Amino acid sequence: MDMTKIGFLSFGHWRDVPGSKVRSGREALVQAIDLAVGAEEAGVDGAYFRVHHFAPQQAAPFPLLSAIAARTSRIEIGTGVIDMRYENPLYMAEEAAAADLISGGRLQLGVSRGSPETALAGYQQFGYVPDASDENGGDMARAHTDVFRRAIAGEPMANANPQMTGAVGSLPVFPRSDGLGDRIWWGAGTRATAEWTAEQGMNLMSSTLLTEDIGVPFDELQAEQIARFRTAWDDMGWERTPRVSVSRSIIPIIDDESRHYFGVRAQVEGQDQVGHLDGGLARFGRSYIGSPEDLVAELAADRAVRAADTVLVTVPNQLGVEFNVRLLAAVKDVFAEVDAAPVPA
Repeated sequence: MDMTKIGFLSFGHWRDVPGSKVRSGREALVQAIDLAVGAEEAGVDGAYFRVHHFAPQQAAPFPLLSAIAARTSRIEIGTGVIDMRYENPLYMAEEAAAADLISGGRLQLGVSRGSPETALAGYQQFGYVPDASDENGGDMARAHTDVFRRAIAGEPMANANPQMTGAVGSLPVFPRSDGLGDRIWWGAGTRATAEWTAEQGMNLMSSTLLTEDIGVPFDELQAEQIARFRTAWDDMGWERTPRVSVSRSIIPIIDDESRHYFGVRAQVEGQDQVGHLDGGLARFGRSYIGSPEDLVAELAADRAVRAADTVLVTVPNQLGVEFNVRLLAAVKDVFAEVDAAPVPA
C-alpha cells in the first residue's frame, strides 16, 4: 500500500502546575511552532491543532498556522477541527486564504460542528445564535461552512460600491488561494455524516471517538464509516481522489521517560470504551502504548488505520517539544513497518 502520511494533533494545553513544561498561553504557542519545525525535520508529514474556546488550549488557529508556515517548507499545516458554530465564514475565508498563501498551499483545514465544550452554547457569546429548531447548532455550522467554501472558491459575496469601483456588480473576498477548496475536511462522528461529507465533496476526518455504537470494535465501525464515505464519493462522480484521516493515541515506549509517564497506562488503556455523549451512546477508540514491535503488530491489525491515507497522532504537548519530537520520530518508524505489513482480510 501507499505510505501512510503521519501528522501530529495537538490540543495545545497549558497549565501552571508541577510537571507541566507548558505553563502559559505564550509557551503553548511558541512550543507549537517549535514542535512543527522539529516534526518536519523528523520527516513527519503534518502539524494539526484542535481548536477549543473558553479553555486554556489553542483557540485562534490562523496566526499559529501562519507562523508555522513561515518557519517550515514542507509539512502540512491544519486543524482538527474548527467548530464552525463560532466562525464568521467570510472573515475565516480571508484568514484561511492568507495562511494558505503564506504556506505555499500546505493548509489542510478540518472543520465540523464541533464537540461539547467547556462553555454552554459558547458560540452565542461570539454572536451566533441558531434557530430555535437547531438545538445544538449543527445546521448553523453547516450553513457557515457552505458560505465559507463558496467564499474561498471566489464566489461574489457583496455588492460593489459604484462610487468606489466605477461599476455595478458584486465582489468576492480577498485574497484567494487556488486549490484550497480541495483541502477542506469535515470531522464526521457517524457513518451517515461521513456519507454527507462525501456528498459535499469534502475530505473525511475521523477522530478517536464515534457518536454511535453498534457493538463492534471501534476500528471496524470506523472502517465501515470510511467505506461508506468512499462509496458515496464515487456515487457523486467527483473527479479528484479524496483524503481520509483517522486520529490515534500512539505512545511508543522507547526510553525511561516514556516508560515513566505511560508504562502503567499501557496496562489499562488498551481497550475501546463506550460512554454517553450528546445524549447518546459513543464509542471511544483505544490507546496504543507499548514497544515499537508490539505497536507495529497492533496498528497493522487496525482496519481503519489501514483504510486511511493519513493518521493524526495525538501528542501530550505538556511534556514539551523534545519529548514529542522523539515520540513522533518513533511513530514514523513504526508506520514504515505497518505500511509494509499485509492488510487484514
